[in-house]
Amino acid sequence: MTKKIPSKWKGACEEGQDFNASMCNFKLIGARYFNKGMIAANPNATITMNSPRDTIGHGTHTSSTVAGNYVNGASYNGYAKGVARGIAPRARLAMYKVAWEEGHYASDILAGMDQAIFDGVDVISISIGFDEVPLYEDTIAIASFAAMEKGIVVSSSAGNSGPMLRTLHNGIPWLITVAAGTMDRTFGSLILGNGKKIIGSTMFETNSIVENLPLVYNKTFSSCNSMNLVSQVNNKQVIILCDSISNSSVISQMNFVSTTEVLGAIFVSDNPSLFDLGGIYSPSIVINSEDAKSVINYAKTSKNPTASIKFQETFVGIKPAPIAAKYSSRGPSNSYQGILKPDIMAPGSRILAAYIPDETSSSDFVFMSGTSMSCPHVSGVAALLKASHPQWSAAAIRSAMMTTASFLDNTKTPIRDSGYLLQSASPFAIGAGEIDPNRAMNPGLIYDATPQDYVNLLCGLNYTKEQILSITRSSHYNCDNPSLDLNYPSFIAFFSNKTSLTGQKFKRTVTNVGDGGASYRVKVTQPKGYVVTVSPDILDFSYGNEKKSYYVFIKCVVYNEENVSFGDLVWIEDGGKHSVRSPIVVAPSGI
Repeated sequence: MTKKIPSKWKGACEEGQDFNASMCNFKLIGARYFNKGMIAANPNATITMNSPRDTIGHGTHTSSTVAGNYVNGASYNGYAKGVARGIAPRARLAMYKVAWEEGHYASDILAGMDQAIFDGVDVISISIGFDEVPLYEDTIAIASFAAMEKGIVVSSSAGNSGPMLRTLHNGIPWLITVAAGTMDRTFGSLILGNGKKIIGSTMFETNSIVENLPLVYNKTFSSCNSMNLVSQVNNKQVIILCDSISNSSVISQMNFVSTTEVLGAIFVSDNPSLFDLGGIYSPSIVINSEDAKSVINYAKTSKNPTASIKFQETFVGIKPAPIAAKYSSRGPSNSYQGILKPDIMAPGSRILAAYIPDETSSSDFVFMSGTSMSCPHVSGVAALLKASHPQWSAAAIRSAMMTTASFLDNTKTPIRDSGYLLQSASPFAIGAGEIDPNRAMNPGLIYDATPQDYVNLLCGLNYTKEQILSITRSSHYNCDNPSLDLNYPSFIAFFSNKTSLTGQKFKRTVTNVGDGGASYRVKVTQPKGYVVTVSPDILDFSYGNEKKSYYVFIKCVVYNEENVSFGDLVWIEDGGKHSVRSPIVVAPSGI
């Protein structure tokens, strides 16, 4: 990183409580705080930290995920030990504190985002959202429209209210909405007395020694959630095996065992989200039901079964991964359901990143889970794309991420959903799929959109002039060409008995951002019960930045008023260099 602040930067390092201008540097080049709205609503409030300083850790964690520099020997109490860095470690940061322990208010968020735009940022990462608010009253929609006009990418979190449908916030057409998934990483192992090693999952914070202890398994108290456990296990210097795989039962078991004096415990669960929003409070480990079979067999057949639990171990390459997180909010968007949201998924579960000084922990890094954690991954990739392609619009950068995302996990099967019994995840959960930063750098084709295109959408929604002005804050747009068919890198169609007879038509225009001429052929995976046709089915480009249009027609074959169907449309370049994928969702209109 050069020790020179970009000449375009207009920001400042605003002083306040426990924060002075000298705390900014060549990484943190700006820091401001906004609380006039909060003070107006709570004039007698005592502000906990009246400055840009973070008091709850959320901003520190997310910003270090976006652009934290290299840190050797990072870990959380020995877990995930190694070199930590953000997605764009050479990027610079400016912080805008708009949320307070005393509350957060729309006016402060708008002021903060507007200031960031004026200061000259390239990307805005915002892990905040509003629910049940129309676009013309949504502060983030209004501020992000101004950002989009200036080519600034806005990356936002989908929310943590999954897995039910229609729980998503930030379903705004001109920004990026990010869902959360798991990683291929886990912690801890179980070693049986016969030498068998089983990789499990634990985040017990103390380096407890649980070695070569008797392994106790008794079917009469294997539920591990009653006083039978205490009364029948006289020797507490043992490891007990609890074999219920219900997620709610496992949480109950954990809570109960933590109140006993039993030295170690083994729990059984196939749910990858067990630790996403909570910790583990006893020296224990979780294994899956398949591995549990061999442990139970060993406990039953061995004369003197023993086991050891190893903590502070880290394993990567775990399969399957990623998996859509149960908590991640799902589409369709309440802002406007005609745009498929979320757009993309990124790692959000058990993310290790920097944290504020905390008297209860000796670690400068902690694990946190949520779409607040997945959002900054996409923000960092947006920063890298912006640096590589400074001429690209915010829509082009979003398109590059979406069309190159993977809908397959590391077993080469469709990404699964922990909120729905590990079935294949719908685009309502994962959007186009898991972000792939390297492929996004060279997407082949992009779907672009101008500010006027978004206004055409608002006009098509029959917004009034005043409602549109509240979003655009400018009168130089017009409603000459209202359209609900935005040039977006995904497709969503809603059918009723009436529309099932006529079908739905879409127009899309792609721009060739590859090297010179190219020819693309379409491949469609049909949503169940529907037929998708594309015309033309071959796109021939003669030169770079050439645009070509095509039409998609979706017709219902078997109407089902309950089921969501999904497929995809992929443009494959001759020679196989690029494939440009768009998810397709077809749903009943009353979903």
